[in-house]
Amino acid sequence: MGLTMQSTGTAALDAGLHIDRTDPAMRVIAVGGNPNVGKSTVVNALTGLRQHTGNWPGKTVSTAQGSCCFEGKPYTLVDIPGTYSLFANSAEEEAARDFLCFGGADAAIIVCDATCLERNLNLVLQAIEILPRTAVCVNLMDEAERKGIRVDLHRLQEALGVPVTAASARTRRGLKSLMRAVSRVSREEAPTPPTVTYSPSIERAASRLLPLLCDLPSPGPSARWLSLRLLEPEESWNTAFYNYCAALPQWETIRAVAAECRDQLTSEGVSPSLLQDLIASRLIARAEQIAQSAVTAPPGGGFARDRKLDRLFTSRWTGIPVMLLLLALIFWITITGANVPSELLSSLGTAAEDGLARLFETCGAPDWLTGAVVHGMFRVLCWVVSVMLPPMAIFFPLFTILEDFGYLPRVAFNLDHAFQKAHACGKQALTMCMGFGCNAAGVVGCRIIDSPRERLIATVTNSFVPCNGKFPTLITILTIFFAAGSAGGLVPALLLTGIILLGILMTFLVSRLLSATILRGVPSSFTLELPPYRRPQIGQILVRSVLDRTLFVLARAAAVAAPAGLLLWILANVDAGGMSLLAHCAQALDPIGRVLGLDGAILLAFLLGIPANEIVVPILIMTYMAGGSLTELSLPQLQTLLLANGWTWRTAVCMVVFSLLHWPCATTLATIYRETKSLKWTAASFLVPTLCGAALCALIALIPV
Repeated sequence: MGLTMQSTGTAALDAGLHIDRTDPAMRVIAVGGNPNVGKSTVVNALTGLRQHTGNWPGKTVSTAQGSCCFEGKPYTLVDIPGTYSLFANSAEEEAARDFLCFGGADAAIIVCDATCLERNLNLVLQAIEILPRTAVCVNLMDEAERKGIRVDLHRLQEALGVPVTAASARTRRGLKSLMRAVSRVSREEAPTPPTVTYSPSIERAASRLLPLLCDLPSPGPSARWLSLRLLEPEESWNTAFYNYCAALPQWETIRAVAAECRDQLTSEGVSPSLLQDLIASRLIARAEQIAQSAVTAPPGGGFARDRKLDRLFTSRWTGIPVMLLLLALIFWITITGANVPSELLSSLGTAAEDGLARLFETCGAPDWLTGAVVHGMFRVLCWVVSVMLPPMAIFFPLFTILEDFGYLPRVAFNLDHAFQKAHACGKQALTMCMGFGCNAAGVVGCRIIDSPRERLIATVTNSFVPCNGKFPTLITILTIFFAAGSAGGLVPALLLTGIILLGILMTFLVSRLLSATILRGVPSSFTLELPPYRRPQIGQILVRSVLDRTLFVLARAAAVAAPAGLLLWILANVDAGGMSLLAHCAQALDPIGRVLGLDGAILLAFLLGIPANEIVVPILIMTYMAGGSLTELSLPQLQTLLLANGWTWRTAVCMVVFSLLHWPCATTLATIYRETKSLKWTAASFLVPTLCGAALCALIALIPV
């Protein structure tokens, strides 16, 4: 889901990478690799970072850094986006290549998956060509051993010409050997790996440029790689590459010779597109050759079990039903398990509020201070804790189990055909899954989509998937109005699954409309990696879910809820013209609310809840309570309060629909602006879901009660 302290809030805005080089002994190490090979796990284990990790590709979409000390010497490790290639056809490929070349890396660690080493070696060869000071980490060795796959590390090291170590990062096995290798390549003489030779035409052209590139600044890319890159057309050079080249001595001479070499290649039948194809095919052939000599695998590659499971999870007939069944099961367990803890926390909150009020009274505090702090800030805070903590403490571990198991890419596989029909990219399914945790993380995750058009579609429609802040509202309303007498929360779980399905269908519909109007285009194809199924690590899941997700989300909601409670108490207790300011605001919005099947108080709650969706229901309660008192925050008491304020089943349906389909929260809007650098698309991301929700609610409001 991508939901951690690094992926949400202001961290999601990705202010850029800044490396402090004040210590001359410090070495900067770039950590790269294919998606889903354990790069972030390696960095986390070595540096103590708590980046989100999971068994699916595309989680790291920007650089992250952490520090460590090995044998008394300092290192800064930079986790760059996972990529299959460094030819820079997408944002993550460009980010990875640019940091390796121009980010000041003294050395690199390229992490590989031992279970599919041949595919990984293509990137290894490209990285070594750029930065010979490279160490290769063959990760997931424990998994390879279970599958009967054997990797000859000595033969692999001989073929690559750089240090190669084996590791299992999840259990921290082999990490000391890896750091010893990193220490050697970054502090001693650089390795001299064998050169991958290309066609005679390419080699002749590169050899003309090499003598002009003998005094390159360090750290930086190798002269060999630079000579090959200069053979590509200048219009394909990005800003980072051009700025680096423009600062070289004799740049104009180098530029002129490069132009002559390109003309010569063209005359020999090597066009710019063919040039890249020839280089790529030679690298792939060399990777295949090395893998055949260093890897021994049983027939089928050890993936027989995975193929059997995929026949169930990705089948044309069972894939979607199983997906919906798993989603409903998660919601059923969440709702059923959260009922008793929520009621207990509600009772404790009420008792604590009474005790705090008596304490203020004993201390002689004025009534306005007691009201503002106890009946304003503290009451809303208690509501947020009692409603949010139990469901999130259950939902996040369950969802993370599916994530670690490797199921989320199968969701993308199942939905890819529907996204193609909507003229969108199948990778959007992965960003949707990230949106379940936090829409801001989902928006940042849209960087994995190559096409700018499809990236905008995914960004605009990401909030159609309910984030963690919307779940408490949805669960509460569904439980109160549509699950009376139902056993074990089964009905609200099925209804919530239906609401999620509505959000997905709206994503398809709006994506198709955008593709047919302001974002016209055809859907692009993409390669989706289905990672191997892995046994979830329950201990790590519980720690990560509680610390990095549940408590973090709760703290963020509480930070917004307390000041919101204070503001609401002030608005409810300051009179103007015989009514409170809160009543005036609700009354002004009431005509619009009635058209949408809601009322002014509900619209006011959504508007004041822009900082965080978690506080919508607390605001609504405070608004309704302005003229009375609610002694307990239990579901029966809340149902009585809502019915007393004119709620019907139609109001509840409209509330659920509008909760699903309305503007993103402030953090997500700020993230959208940061990602798109456009007020127009930020406004579109605000208006599109809001108009969809308003239209559906208006139609529902026409149904007679």
